[in-house]
Amino acid sequence: HVLPVSAWVYAGCSGVFSLEQGKGEEDGSYGSEDLNELVVNGNWTPQEKALHEARLKAKAKRRLRKSSSRDSNRESFSDSVSGELSTDPHSPKSKNAVNDRKSRTGKGRGLPKKGGAGGKGVWGAAGMVYEVEEPDAKDPNYDESSQGDTVYATVVPELDERELEKTINPIVQEYFEHGDTKEVEMLLKELNLGHHKYEFSSLAVSLSLEGKASHRELTSRLLSDLSGKVLSEKDMSRAFDKMLKELPDLILDTPEAPQMLGQFIARAIADHALPMSFLDCYKGKVDCDNARAALDRASVLLSMKRKIMRLDNVWGVGGGQRPVKHLIKEMNLLLKEYLASGELSEAEHCLRDLEVPHFHHELVYEAVVMVLESTGDTALQMMVKLLKAFWQTGLITLDQMNRGFQRVYDELPEINLDVPHAHSIMETFVDLCYQESVITKQLRDSCPTSLTFMSKNDGISTERKCK
Repeated sequence: HVLPVSAWVYAGCSGVFSLEQGKGEEDGSYGSEDLNELVVNGNWTPQEKALHEARLKAKAKRRLRKSSSRDSNRESFSDSVSGELSTDPHSPKSKNAVNDRKSRTGKGRGLPKKGGAGGKGVWGAAGMVYEVEEPDAKDPNYDESSQGDTVYATVVPELDERELEKTINPIVQEYFEHGDTKEVEMLLKELNLGHHKYEFSSLAVSLSLEGKASHRELTSRLLSDLSGKVLSEKDMSRAFDKMLKELPDLILDTPEAPQMLGQFIARAIADHALPMSFLDCYKGKVDCDNARAALDRASVLLSMKRKIMRLDNVWGVGGGQRPVKHLIKEMNLLLKEYLASGELSEAEHCLRDLEVPHFHHELVYEAVVMVLESTGDTALQMMVKLLKAFWQTGLITLDQMNRGFQRVYDELPEINLDVPHAHSIMETFVDLCYQESVITKQLRDSCPTSLTFMSKNDGISTERKCK
């Protein structure tokens, strides 16, 4: 009877000894000396002994194979862990792990993903053209109301009443300087006036009422040019309706506001900026006397200029825009009215309204010629008084005064043909102006004397006799 190997024990005097204790430390097999020691006290036959020894050898081989497979698995795991934890970039294992592009899972043939069209920062393979994708109604992010072409636009916030006045006033004041309506149109298109757009017209008209006649002419041109482009007839009507209601306040600063506003309305209707039915809407519906005066003024101007398409002269032509002949005529009329009335303030007001400070030398010239052609001392005394007033107020500058007198000096021989005593009258007038500090001593000394004038005449007559 043969017992299993694990059941073989030896009961010695010192304790129990198991077969597993006899296993070799290095290869895990049992040596022949140990086996002989185990069976030395047993009653085994040679056959049983050989069979048992063969079984032990087979079991030792199986254990050896199992232990060798476990050690190989343990080594591969330790290598992989050490490769991951290695921080040395110069080690060969780390280089292979970084540069190795082969699949770690054992799948695939080692080719790049998506044919080279994948990866970070890649939008597809070279030469690939993407077609326009139609929105999918089944897409959870699909929004039917927001579908369509995307339009990007700059959003300009709408100006409120306070910001509107602060923004419009500088634009209008600069326009009074340069007179370019296209620039104003460009600036207004960049602003978001919103429903306050009509207030631009009322602000521009209010500023021009406090200014000069040329400013009012520029304002009328601006409203005409902006009509249909930036401002509509409805905006114009609302603006003038607002100004008619504000006339009691406007009169405090500008007493002539009703008449001026009536002229603005007539000019706007003639320029087709206001509808022709604007005046008809107020018939019998106006209680304010000032508003009624403005509307009556507009109605009278339109009835007088019915056949004229534009009331171009409702404000007069400002400054250098007037022709020279017209300016000379206006200055002659100014001087004649002054000689008739003797009002210095009215003459000064009329000269300022002409707005031609560069042309004031013409007034000096016309005044001196008028003195030379007049009879008596009345005109001479009044003209000296007028020129002195203009000189003291600074209305006529030194340069303009000198140019006016010098022109008379140059033309004195021709004037003397029509006015025989022009030379003597000129000397008297120049001396009186110098005494009143109207002209300088140098200008007085440059006046042609009687001897100089006679010598020139003698030379001319001698030359004629020789010919």
